[in-house]
Order: sequence, then structure tokens, then C-alpha cells
Amino acid sequence: MNILTVDTSTTACSVALTIGNRLTAETLFNLERTHASRLLGLVDETLEVAGLAVKDLDCIGVALGPGSFTGLRVGIATVKGLALAAGKQVCGFSSLAMLAMNVPWASHPVCPMFDAKKREVYTALYACRDLPTPIIDDCVAPPGDFLDRLEGVTIFVGEGVLAYRDMIVDRMGARALFPPLSAHLPRASNGAVLAGTAFERGEAFSPAALLPRYIRPSEAELARMRG
Repeated sequence: MNILTVDTSTTACSVALTIGNRLTAETLFNLERTHASRLLGLVDETLEVAGLAVKDLDCIGVALGPGSFTGLRVGIATVKGLALAAGKQVCGFSSLAMLAMNVPWASHPVCPMFDAKKREVYTALYACRDLPTPIIDDCVAPPGDFLDRLEGVTIFVGEGVLAYRDMIVDRMGARALFPPLSAHLPRASNGAVLAGTAFERGEAFSPAALLPRYIRPSEAELARMRG
């Protein structure tokens, strides 16, 4: 099973190629720049390294969100275009679930967190014994409000955690655990596991149905609602 997986849900951008149960290639960078100008090049380079083309893929995986509105649009539009052109199905997954997988087989619940701006975070709570299982579903909330919902020792991961670490420590004290710096970036290779599992379960779908999961409305949608 050949799966190409793309994540552009934050300032980090990653592309991974898995062949069977083996990670063949992965590219990850974290820059405060748009992903639009480089994503297709990364996809081409990743496939070229393995001697594959899009037509050789079984499906294409992509992080649906939550995350950056612009980043998600770039990633999803790119995957949709590739899949439509090659007649391939797609598998979408939560970007927060993907991030939680950076702490595998954790003894405590894992709280992935992206900075949603406006003094809010995209966050959730997962049990990560095997594949991530939601304890609290993906949501957007002020960090303090979400922290008040947590009980017991919790592992915090993500760039949102770095932004609000002082608050987390102040609220949670010794109940807050933090992994190494390298664990705070989402990785497409983890998303490949989620995409591959969905594909094996028969949960792949047409790229025409591929939509981002923003959780909260964009500024354009808010403007339309205001009339």
C-alpha cells in the first residue's frame, strides 16, 4: 500500500511517503511563510526519491484541521488536485490527533495544542495507547477554560503549548508534563498511520468531498454572517 500524506495545518509543513508498513521518505520544515510556493515541489521530490508517481499511489492522506485557515486550504487544495487528476481516493484525519501521536503509548492523557490566535487554542485530549482515542473532542477555546476541564497528570504537546506554557504550569503545576522540543511539531508520518488505517477500514473517499475542518468560522464567514 503506497500512501502519500500531507500536513499544512500550522507553520510547519510536512510530506511523507509510506510503502507498506515502511516510512520511505519524509520532509519537514517550520517556517513563517506560506506553504503554497513549495508544497508541490516537496511532493514531487518525495515521490521522485522513491521512483514513484501519483498514479502509483493507493490513496493520498491529508490533515483536515483544525489549524491555520490558509495552511489548510493550501494542503487540501493541493491534495484534491493531485487526487482528481490521477483518479485516486483520499483519507482525511484530525491534525490534533496526528500531533498527539508524537507521544506514543503514553501513560497519561495527551493534550495537543495549536495556537488559534485571538487568545484561543485548538485543542483536545487523547488517550494514546495505540491509535489516538479522543477523551475530549477537538475544539477551540481560551486556554485557561480548557485547562480547567483537565484532571490528573496530562502531557502537553504542540506549538500552542510553547505559547502558553507559563499559564499551563501556573494552573497545572506538577500535573503538567512536557515532551522534548522535537515532539512539538506535527509530522505527516504520523498522519500516514491514520490515513493508512482509514484506507484499510474502507473509509477513503472521493477528493470532491474533501473539506477542511476549521472548527470556528473564518473572518470571511464572520463578515458574511454580520451581513
